[in-house]
Amino acid sequence: MNPIISSIIYFAIGMFFCAIGYKVFDLITPFDLNKEIDDHNMAAGLAVAGIFIGVAIVVSAAIL
Repeated sequence: MNPIISSIIYFAIGMFFCAIGYKVFDLITPFDLNKEIDDHNMAAGLAVAGIFIGVAIVVSAAIL
């Protein structure tokens, strides 16, 4: 397969799972993450960044 096409496919898979991870984390927390981030809550932003990094590590290990 063409390396560019496979990179685009892996990117799409990674972004899909990052979005799913964010939605799951948003559902299990007692507050609205979007509202907290819009209110400049640094802790909520760092938590979301941690979720994205964690999901990205798992997805990259699964792809390799």
